[in-house]
Order: sequence, then structure tokens, then C-alpha cells
Amino acid sequence: MNRGISLKRMPVARLVAVIASRDALTRARHLRVLPDFFELRLDAFQYSLGQVTANISQLRAPLILTARHPEEGGLGKLSLATRRALLSRFLDSAALVDLELRSLRQEKKLIAELQRRKIGLLISSHNFGAVPTLGEMHRLTRRAIPFQPAIFKLVTRTDTVLDFNRLATFLVQAHHYPFPIAVMGVGKLGRFSRRQFDRAGSALTYVSLGEANVEGQLSLGQLRRARRAYNK
Repeated sequence: MNRGISLKRMPVARLVAVIASRDALTRARHLRVLPDFFELRLDAFQYSLGQVTANISQLRAPLILTARHPEEGGLGKLSLATRRALLSRFLDSAALVDLELRSLRQEKKLIAELQRRKIGLLISSHNFGAVPTLGEMHRLTRRAIPFQPAIFKLVTRTDTVLDFNRLATFLVQAHHYPFPIAVMGVGKLGRFSRRQFDRAGSALTYVSLGEANVEGQLSLGQLRRARRAYNK
């Protein structure tokens, strides 16, 4: 039985704690105050799937399943078929499945299965090189519309104030899309950008359980402290 959840427009960012290591899996099991979601990065567990099987029922928040494309930060240079098999193996536990925009046309059968099971589709685009122009950000988002995602996630580098402002402008302009938008920055201004977007309408904010998974990612504790500070 999948752990479904209503994903209408979100007045505040939902908190996503990333499980991408054995240590993070252990931490996730023992958290007293749960995030809104756990993201289970299956590409990080390709050689220890038994550990995932043994612990997945003890993760007490809804799960986002991800088997990341190697060109968008995935581990192990996994093929499309391998990534699909990883996701399919654990679908019974999924509230959402994250598929990259670049892979959608190759994953029509999997998307149909998600629809049949009423599992949400999270469509993502990760840009770790050149920062997309504002027009390119909108073109990427429009490509997701025919697939009716529960959420669209756009990640870009934020090494400069110009990078940050471009992504912030996109978030302001993105209110008209028919699904919630999550934006995140990586790089030198990654932490700053994530704190700001967490307050400014991003549907999701991703955090680490321990060491950061990407440059500029906040930890669960850091984001919770930031939220307490700006809610005073």
C-alpha cells in the first residue's frame, strides 16, 4: 500500500530529508520529529538493497523514491533499465516517485503504473553546469505540463547573486503553472538560497541527515534552526 498524500498548492515548503547513505538511513529511523517526506536515493543503495528492504517499513514519513540519472548527480552511472528496476522494486512504499524531465518519454510504462497506483510523479531538472536563462527555466517547466506532475523541481547553480536572482525571479513568475514548483540552489550561495526559497514559496526544501549530499545543502538541524529564527 503506498503512503499517499494530498499535494495541492502548498502554503509553506514541505521538508524533505534525504537518505543517501547507511548512516542517514539509521538517523532517519530514529528521528523523533519527522520531516514531511524522506527522499530515498536508491542509486546510493545499489549494493545494499537488503538494508533498504529491512528498514523501509520503519521510515515513518511518506517516501519520495529516487534513482537519479548519472548526468544529474546520480551515483554509480546506472543505466535507465537499472534505475527503473530499482524504483519498481519499492513502489509499494512510495508516496512520490522522482523522474528526471529528460527521462520521461522513455518511462511511459512506469508513469502509467504510477497513475494506476495513484502514486504522485515528481518531475525534476538538475542543472549543475551553466545556469539556465529565465526563458529556459520556463521552457523546462512547460515540457512537464503534459505529464501532469504532482510537483516540478528545478535545481540550478547559485554561485553568484545574479544566479540567485534569476532563480528567485523564476519562482515569483511560476505561480501560474498547474502544479507546485520547488526550486533549489547548489554552489556558493546554496545555503543562502535554500533558506530564502524555503520562505518564498518553494513547494519543497531538501535537507541532509548529516553531511551535505551536494554543495550548499543545509542539514535538517540547520534548516529547523533557521525556521525558528525567522518565525520569531
